[in-house]
Amino acid sequence: MRIPILKLKEMLLVSIQVELDDESAIMLQEDLLKKIHETSANGVVIDLTSLDMVDSFIAKVLGDVVSMANLMGAKVVLTGIQPAVAITLIELGIHLSGIDTAIDLENGVEKLNNLLG
Repeated sequence: MRIPILKLKEMLLVSIQVELDDESAIMLQEDLLKKIHETSANGVVIDLTSLDMVDSFIAKVLGDVVSMANLMGAKVVLTGIQPAVAITLIELGIHLSGIDTAIDLENGVEKLNNLLG
């Protein structure tokens, strides 16, 4: 199942509403990078509210997506990180240092707008 990526002005919005498996995580990575390139988006909000748990592969892919988007010139804000997901990311050594986060999608869009000026 492909995860929708919506364009809003100069940013992209990704709201993950399904449990990610390995295949859908890789598709999300490919789709998001392609969409950043096609739209010249300079910001991405990735909403993780619906993710209750992540395994090591999904955590690595999320970290890679953030790094790759940054390399392409897009700032990333992660929103809605559940406590169990935060614990798993840190325990797996995926620290996402320098990545902005917000409690929910609305605050994430606002934070990204502020970052983009």
